[in-house]
Amino acid sequence: MDSIDLDLDVRGLKCPLPILRAKKALATLASGQWLRVTATDPGAPKDFEAFTRQTGHFLEDRSAPDSGEFVFLIRRK
Repeated sequence: MDSIDLDLDVRGLKCPLPILRAKKALATLASGQWLRVTATDPGAPKDFEAFTRQTGHFLEDRSAPDSGEFVFLIRRK
């Protein structure tokens, strides 16, 4: 992975807002660029898996540290 092109902080937001904000952020990126999303919604892992599968973007990595924050690395298709 190269560098992160855009950081999106959606901590404190509940579904569907994290996905909607990520969709809007991805629209500003060129193909192959990276979006890092930080979320706290417990449903975010399943939501982002479904979102990337349906849109064709690539969910390259996700982590769930003990802090309750989820970090997703998404590469734009």
